Amino acid sequence: MDTTNIILIGMPGAGKSTVGVVLAKRIGYHFIDSDILIQEKEGKKLSEIIAEKGTDGFLEVEDRVNSGVRTEHCVIATGGSVVYGENAMQNLKSIGTVVYLWESCENLRSAALCMTDMPISRSARKNLISQVLSVKSAENSAWNDGLLLKEKQKSIERSIKRKRSREKSAGYGRHR
Repeated sequence: MDTTNIILIGMPGAGKSTVGVVLAKRIGYHFIDSDILIQEKEGKKLSEIIAEKGTDGFLEVEDRVNSGVRTEHCVIATGGSVVYGENAMQNLKSIGTVVYLWESCENLRSAALCMTDMPISRSARKNLISQVLSVKSAENSAWNDGLLLKEKQKSIERSIKRKRSREKSAGYGRHR
């Protein structure tokens, strides 16, 4: 399996899907949103899976689906909790470069409050975000390949240049 994929990890609301689409278009890669992949494989919305199986059950589904991803020349935007799935993360690291998309705590709280499809109340969502930010940041940092995107646009441009340079050095050339 080729390891030319770029895998975006980070907190919910950090912009993984938005950045992923733009990045894929700019470098001529395909785009995969792992949350959509889970919904397609399970035939249900994420909120329905969580409602039926609970958080632990959802994490098992997420780990199983992401550990089965086999692709080349793709930007993959993962769900915010993928870092809790050891099998998924080992697979994702084996098929590409993992990049932690960082966002400020305040922006993450704002984004989380706008996520109306989460099956918990607005106040519970706000408290949950505050409680898990430091833990999740540590988890994300543990899995990334040393690439941390803080200033999205400038960093994406630099990451694209680095990625193309590595591919050229490895003899891959331009894809699609």
